[in-house]
Amino acid sequence: MFGRPSPEFEAQVVAQLARMRRYARTLTGDAAWADDLVQDAAERALSRASSFRPDSNLRAWLLTILRNIYIDQLRGRREFAVDDESAPWRTLEAPHGEVDGLVLRDLQRALYQLPAAQREVLLLVCVEELSYQEASAVLGVPTGTVMSRLSRAREHLRALLDRDPAQDPARHAAPLRVVGKAMGTTR
Repeated sequence: MFGRPSPEFEAQVVAQLARMRRYARTLTGDAAWADDLVQDAAERALSRASSFRPDSNLRAWLLTILRNIYIDQLRGRREFAVDDESAPWRTLEAPHGEVDGLVLRDLQRALYQLPAAQREVLLLVCVEELSYQEASAVLGVPTGTVMSRLSRAREHLRALLDRDPAQDPARHAAPLRVVGKAMGTTR
């Protein structure tokens, strides 16, 4: 049984909750799932406080826990939706009457079109401001892989943002079906 974490450690974890939620929200595209991930990650971190090395980066440690829980949950799902019409970036709305809001919406849509590995690296390094080494530890990949993925993510994002929305192939693609993972059935 693990002992109760110190009040200082608890306060440090609480101070990271907003960043954890931002990262979880971007991973999932769903506010409720993101909140559940953050709660699960915070609970796990507090219950395993004794395994945290004080000389390491708490934020990177917490984001690693959060990402591992997210991956475990993805693996545990029996079905996954592949219908492009229900993708999270399709339903994001810009604030009414704001050009900046439209730019933000376009950026969010493009971000969700990136492959997950590129999106994760971009978020960890550019949004969460982790070093390459810290992002490497969170993702469990070599630092060179982080740098390569980040470079590809930036190029891909730039290309997506430069593309004319009327020529977006995703707008004209036929929606895909929900596929049952366990039995290979379709609906």
